[in-house]
Amino acid sequence: MPEPSTDAVLVQRLLQDGHHVEVCGGESAVATAVAQQPDLIVLDTPLPGAVGLPVLGALQQSSVRAIPVVFLTVAHDHQRLLNAFAAGAVACIRKPYDDNEVLAHIRVHLSLKLTQDRLAQVAREREELLNLVAHDLKNPLASVLFASEMLALPDCKPERRPRYLQIIDDSTREALGYIRSYLQSQAKPASALPRNTHTCAHLADIVQWLAARYELQLEASGLHLHIHTTSSTACVAISDQLMRQVGENLVSNALKYARAGGELELLIRNGRQGTWQLVAQDRGPGVSADFQANLFQPFQRAAGPAEVNDHSSGLGLALSRQWIANAGGNLWYEDREERGARFVVELPEADCAHCFG
Repeated sequence: MPEPSTDAVLVQRLLQDGHHVEVCGGESAVATAVAQQPDLIVLDTPLPGAVGLPVLGALQQSSVRAIPVVFLTVAHDHQRLLNAFAAGAVACIRKPYDDNEVLAHIRVHLSLKLTQDRLAQVAREREELLNLVAHDLKNPLASVLFASEMLALPDCKPERRPRYLQIIDDSTREALGYIRSYLQSQAKPASALPRNTHTCAHLADIVQWLAARYELQLEASGLHLHIHTTSSTACVAISDQLMRQVGENLVSNALKYARAGGELELLIRNGRQGTWQLVAQDRGPGVSADFQANLFQPFQRAAGPAEVNDHSSGLGLALSRQWIANAGGNLWYEDREERGARFVVELPEADCAHCFG
């Protein structure tokens, strides 16, 4: 982003190299850089250090401090050049300069910047994957821990022991399945992974699966589960696995925050035209008005007992909303009449004719 005084030949060479060049004056350089977020800034200072250093300092105090700055100056004073480096310049070139030398500096620092950007993107993707793996394993492992603790109780009812053992087996297999899926996704490019051309989930099956998986945990927490449905064949356009995970996040949310309400309802109902809704609602304290804006933000946790915060990552609702949005649907929160929380999942209806024959 050279200033207007920059040699027109240099600007032309940059354009010929395929770069987009924005020329602006010193007073507007910082504002333009912040607005456009360029990959590199060329700062041409016509006076010996009188203009460039304050602009460099302002750039370092702004949101573009990580963008490399090539400093062109008529100054030959060694200390002023050192000051330019100290103020954030990655290269200081005295004028008159050789166009090829400046272009070489620009190419090197652009390449370094693009490499740093790629590495930062890889790091972000790895972090997101680790967060996803950790969160997806949390629910099945929590079920394993619950069943193990129930089996260890001296007054554990003998007739319930097979059910607790089944929960441990199912949850462990589920966790191993998640791990296997992630390993496969990392080992193969996305184009090589098998694709399901009939992605759909039957909401009645999802609700029954949630009831079987969490019935005893809900009971132990003092929550009675009610199921209501207007259709036993409601089918939505999302994978069965993702829909289960969304349902688990909503149920585990009620287990953490709605115990005092005494009930959890899961409803299947018609949504807006061409959609179905899965609703999870309780009679707990609901979500405070000042927290609702952050409810679906990653790593945001509503106030609750210490044991709740210790077991909450603040990722469940954020991930669930993203999955639902990726499938063309929506997930939102509503306050219930009188008292309680209501979460509504709305998804497009899927063509499941092939599923029912």
